[in-house]
Amino acid sequence: MAAKTLLILPGDGIGIEVTAQVRRIIDWMAKRRNVAFEITDGLIGGAAYDAHGTPLPDATIAAAHKADAVLLGAVGGPQYDDLPFDKKPERGLLGIRKQMGLFANLRPAVVFDALVDASTLKPEVVSGLDIMIVRELTGGIYFGEPRGIETLPDGQRKGVNTLTYTTEEIRRIGRVAFDLARKRNGKVCSVDKANVLECTILWREEMIKLHQEEYTDIELSHMYVDNAAMQLVRNPKQFDVVVTTNMFGDILSDCAAMLTGSLGMLPSASLGATDAKGRRPALYEPVHGSAPDIAGKDMANPLATVMSFAMCLRYSFDMAEDADLIENAVKAVLKGGLRTADIMQPGKAKVSTSVMGEAIVRELDKMV
Repeated sequence: MAAKTLLILPGDGIGIEVTAQVRRIIDWMAKRRNVAFEITDGLIGGAAYDAHGTPLPDATIAAAHKADAVLLGAVGGPQYDDLPFDKKPERGLLGIRKQMGLFANLRPAVVFDALVDASTLKPEVVSGLDIMIVRELTGGIYFGEPRGIETLPDGQRKGVNTLTYTTEEIRRIGRVAFDLARKRNGKVCSVDKANVLECTILWREEMIKLHQEEYTDIELSHMYVDNAAMQLVRNPKQFDVVVTTNMFGDILSDCAAMLTGSLGMLPSASLGATDAKGRRPALYEPVHGSAPDIAGKDMANPLATVMSFAMCLRYSFDMAEDADLIENAVKAVLKGGLRTADIMQPGKAKVSTSVMGEAIVRELDKMV
């Protein structure tokens, strides 16, 4: 079987530890599933700044374009707080998304049966939860121009960011959401703030047009973002696929993360457009950050990164069976009572990052 090329960017903080557990699974797949991965390691974020003076070196961009997929750990840390804005680790993450044209961010929020009690919400509210948040990733207020901070003639300072979307930017993210809904429960909720923001009036209008033209088999609803935030904690199971703007998706997906009990449980995929050869650029990463307070202590939860790799197998390598194996191994480990500190529950066994990784490999061994 031809080797599949994967660029791994551990990044900063716990990113190094959690991506190491994926390397264990890759080694297991080579031995037990006869699947060869050609792995390249690269630098991003603070680690890249320390080595090259930039959070996104040209070599990392080149390697990302060459690879079939990219797996990223996390970026950032307090030691970089005083850097100029364009040198901060987070600019590396935003930059690689832009360079790769990754306009669609997929963030599933799934509550495993074994972790129902780990959520801060009542079990009957979150039990069986399985929703997908589709966030537009390369437009909106995070990238709009003009932007910046200026000093006014009277000495006051003024900050400016611009919220902007075009028809095509809206329609392409809409198609991703509708296509996903066809494979799920057939429902899309488009989230905007059309009662206040003209840009999201356009968003709503274009979603309606796209639905009428191409996706009448899907149920489409609309919701203002403030109501959506409330509904996520009031009745999250009403949602199937949620599609929204860059900033709203950033906020709502972190809110949805806590429905599952921990940010350490949420994977994500960022996808670009399919080219003429059928190749689609993709980057996979856990939703959590670099957690500098526990970095290097073998305490981090690697499950979001492991499940991000499962998403990579599913969406980039067309290896649904192997993705299912990994996801089922995670479920089995949790059912067996193993927990990292962030999802620890009474009566369960608290384990380290590396022990959790070893446990997943043991479960995989039982399944094949």
